[in-house]
This record gives sequence, C-alpha cells and structure tokens, in this order.
Amino acid sequence: MSGAIVLTLRILAALALYGFFGWTLFFLYREVRQRGSAVVNRRAPKIGVSFSAADGAKFLRQFDQTEISVGRAPNCDISLADDAVSARHARLIYHHSQWWLEDLESTNGTRLNNAPLVSSAVIASGDEIQCGNYSLLVQIADDVLVAPTVPLSDISRPR
Repeated sequence: MSGAIVLTLRILAALALYGFFGWTLFFLYREVRQRGSAVVNRRAPKIGVSFSAADGAKFLRQFDQTEISVGRAPNCDISLADDAVSARHARLIYHHSQWWLEDLESTNGTRLNNAPLVSSAVIASGDEIQCGNYSLLVQIADDVLVAPTVPLSDISRPR
C-alpha cells in the first residue's frame, strides 16, 4: 500500500514539475513574441529639416524614413540648388536609436553647428547643418504636425 502511495506522489510531483515547466515556457514565448513585435514595429522618430530656398522662401520638410539624402541632385530627398553643394553631399541616417549626420566626401565639406564634420556625428533637435551656402535646421520629434512641405510662416528659429 505504501508503494502505491509513493508512486502516486511521484507521478503527481512529476506532473506538477512538467506543468510548471510548460507554464514557464509559455510565458517566456509570449514575452519574446511581444518584444519581437515591438522591435519590428518600432519606427524612427520623425525628423523635420527647415531651410531657405534661393528666393528666400523658407521650407520645412518632414520625413519618417530612416535615411535622408542631401545634395544638389534632383533625386536627393533634400535637393539644394547651389553650386557649392555636391550632387550627393551628406546624409542623415537613423540607427542605434539616434539620428546621425554623415558627409559623403563632398567637395566643400559639411559643417555641424559651425564646426567641420570630420566623421559621423549624432545630431539633436536644434542642430544646424551647413551644406554650401545653405543652412539646414534639424527638428527631431515624435509628432511633427505639419504637412510634408510647408512654408515656415509661424515657425521661429530656435536659439
């Protein structure tokens, strides 16, 4: 009789152990799926770049992509009509949860906050990028509530 009780207790303990193990794996699996979908659905924060055109009109371009090209070429995301700007002058790229500025070996170089850009640099809201005779002001935000290209009538320059 005692052998049957011990066997029953062993079976119950094994079932409890396997049940706990299965429950733990289920919750770990669910957590991994939730974090995975959070990473997949994570987006770069929107970035707004304001600049003045040759005729003096000010513009703000809003982007929600992770790479923005700046240059004189018409296929650049920010096309600047200036002979001092290279065809593919610089780019803004989002990686490692930060926006970075890179000079693309432009002829006249790129400046960040009046300092020459020697290597890739992290940028923040309010930073000023100089490409040729153009000055671009960066605004990084989660929700920039403007149309993709609008005149800067009410937006004042920070600093």
